[in-house]
Amino acid sequence: MQRILVIGSPGAGKSTLSHQLAARTGLPLSHLDRMFWLPGWVERDRDEGLAELRGVLAQDRWIIDGNYGSCLPLRLERADTVVWLDYPTHTCLARVFKRWWQFRGKTRPDMTEGCPENLNLEFLHYVLVFRGAWQHRNAAALAAFKGQVIRFRIPSEAADWLTRA
Repeated sequence: MQRILVIGSPGAGKSTLSHQLAARTGLPLSHLDRMFWLPGWVERDRDEGLAELRGVLAQDRWIIDGNYGSCLPLRLERADTVVWLDYPTHTCLARVFKRWWQFRGKTRPDMTEGCPENLNLEFLHYVLVFRGAWQHRNAAALAAFKGQVIRFRIPSEAADWLTRA
């Protein structure tokens, strides 16, 4: 495991697991949210974000957390491992609310500075439909992936795995 993608629904704990995995392995960690958002929740120019992503992908060792399905094929070309946090929607929603409460009005560590945590109906709807939409849209991409896919269905599975990683 030298080039790891960590994917899953918002609220699944991608960044938390990625930080823990980086600490255990010494692999450098990059967050897609930082690549694709500018301060004030302004979407970064797509080509600029992709250029930054390509720079990370060109390295020999990394962990990248985040979804951004449009660039998943690009990331899969270089990854050797995908860690998929495929948790129930209710688990992710509960964690989204917990994260909002913890960081309300502040920028969380894995996000671009100047993007304070917020919660709105559009984002909650996105979380509600994410799991079903992602599975249908990207299942083929993972099926064709030549590396290792490690899929966790409950948080305790990921925690147990992390102690052995």
